[in-house]
Amino acid sequence: MSMTFNPDPPEPTPEEMAAALADLEHLANSRPAAPPPAPKMGETKRVRKLRAQVAEAHLLADLQDDDTPILLDTPKVRTRRTAAHQAARLHALGRDPEMRAWQADRMRKLLVTAGLVSLTLALAWSTAGVQHFAADGAPAWSPGWVFAWLVEPFLSLALLVVVGARAFLGVRGRPLNDRTLVRIEWLFLGLTLGMNAWPYLPFIASDFTVSRLVLHILGPVVAVAIVTALPIILAAFAALHHDPDGTPTGPSYRANAAVDELTARARHLVETGRLSADSGADKFRRALGCGMDTARAIRDALRTDPARGEPGR
Repeated sequence: MSMTFNPDPPEPTPEEMAAALADLEHLANSRPAAPPPAPKMGETKRVRKLRAQVAEAHLLADLQDDDTPILLDTPKVRTRRTAAHQAARLHALGRDPEMRAWQADRMRKLLVTAGLVSLTLALAWSTAGVQHFAADGAPAWSPGWVFAWLVEPFLSLALLVVVGARAFLGVRGRPLNDRTLVRIEWLFLGLTLGMNAWPYLPFIASDFTVSRLVLHILGPVVAVAIVTALPIILAAFAALHHDPDGTPTGPSYRANAAVDELTARARHLVETGRLSADSGADKFRRALGCGMDTARAIRDALRTDPARGEPGR
């Protein structure tokens, strides 16, 4: 019997190599964990506690150099940053011309509404005084006594028509400063004031007291104040610029366009002979129903009209 010796054994296949590696990994994982190091001779509980504190201190020292926790925003910082960002946005919005124009328009309407309501209440306050004057001692519930209650209401309604029209047109940028309307306002207010005050004037009232006189003229005085102040307030709003840098905005351009339109109308009146180019500003104001400043601008524009060939005066 002969035996053949093969000096070069065959190479293992990939499947055999994978199986061998799996066996080695299984053996390594199945080895029991190494037991904790036995305490050294003479190492007491106090020593082990101190050793743990020293190890903890080394770990804390390594982590202390990391500034990442400091860079994070706390809830208080985030709240403050949010509030600052919102304040900056509101400040920028408050300087926006459109926002400023909207705020001015809202405030102007609010003031006009409050003024008209106050005027209505002031005229209602004077109703009793006017009724006492108009009744002239008529018995209660007699026709003269009843109709006397209607005097103040129809005067107030007529006055409110004029004041309301001027207020509405003033809000729309077209102030109505016609002298006839102003005279009508003062006529109604003068009648209301006179009828309230007359029965309580000195040498008229049987028992004159200043307090009674002031009490009865309070309503007409408030009405006079409102009618006088309202056009001035509306004129100030009409001349208001909404650009914080002082640049005229849309309402100013519309005002300039209105002046140009009135100038064209005045030029037509001059050409048709209804006005003279040398007329004063007051005549232009009455003919066009505009303010005195606008009338002066129109007068100067016509006097420097190239068609006349004359320099401005």
